[in-house]
Amino acid sequence: MMQKYKFIFNFAGTMPLKLTTYYRGNTIPDLPGTNTFHSTELFHVYEATPGYQPMLIVASVDGTPVAKMLAVIRRSVRMFPPGIVKRCEVYGAGEYFVDESAREFVFEEMLQRLTDEALRACFMIEFRNLDNAMFGYKYFRSRGYFSINWMRVYNSLHSVGRAEERFSPSRIRQVKKGLLNGAEVREAHTSEEIGEFARMLHRNYSSKIRRHFPSMDFFQQMEHYLIGRGRNRIFIVTYKGKIIGGSACIYSDDTAYLWFSGGMRKTYALQYPGILAVWKALTDAKERGYAHLEFMDVGLPFRRHGYREFVLRFGGKQSSTRRWFRFRWSWLNRLLFRCFPR
Repeated sequence: MMQKYKFIFNFAGTMPLKLTTYYRGNTIPDLPGTNTFHSTELFHVYEATPGYQPMLIVASVDGTPVAKMLAVIRRSVRMFPPGIVKRCEVYGAGEYFVDESAREFVFEEMLQRLTDEALRACFMIEFRNLDNAMFGYKYFRSRGYFSINWMRVYNSLHSVGRAEERFSPSRIRQVKKGLLNGAEVREAHTSEEIGEFARMLHRNYSSKIRRHFPSMDFFQQMEHYLIGRGRNRIFIVTYKGKIIGGSACIYSDDTAYLWFSGGMRKTYALQYPGILAVWKALTDAKERGYAHLEFMDVGLPFRRHGYREFVLRFGGKQSSTRRWFRFRWSWLNRLLFRCFPR
């Protein structure tokens, strides 16, 4: 663990801000918070997954946590030129337990800590899925980060009676046909089902959706650390007892996030497994009272993206956001910083 002290101003005066970085789950104390992407449970999932190295930065004042930020360094294999690249990913900008007026100050300190530590171990840092695209803007820029416009697609569930109300007519017909043709959809209940789901998804996952796919252990660890706490559900589409599709959702506060989904659409075209997997995630989130379901990794705004076109037919809305990047190589980062002067 590393520690750092600075001062945070609040209405009571100036108090020391302490930063602590945790690299092992068994050293993390009990912490407040409801954001799954910055939770100790997700830290444990990463820690137990081969190729993943999590780090949790906790900011505290007088022994009381005021913010935390979970990042993960993961290995990815590059085919050409061949090699192994390490990259650091952060979902969101952290979770805060202080007034809004103090949040960006605390973020500045955690960002500096993350940048210094992560760039010693990886080639690139990426902040994604930001709720507020402008949060921390000047601090990202002052530390050499550059941003790229990105897209978000989400379904608003709080303003509809049924999740299907905004589906396109063709999508509703496909859901009905898939069920009539013998497909069944339900939540996975056993480790064996989750393992079979993960293997199916790995074999059939399209590189157009995501270039990186975690090891099978990732989904088993989800079951161990997240499902029992209501932070994760895995849905499977079956046909004659065989898993032919499915989806994995993460739940944080009032939003469901569709992290992984897919199906054997060529072999079982009449059962529409990929469509049923998304349909089940949406209807379940609606039934459980979540206000939104967001589809993760829907691509850049200035190019066509097959997965984005696919999910928009479920009635989702598009909005623009940004992702922040920082490269280890100074010359490359300076070049990209100038190319993206936002």
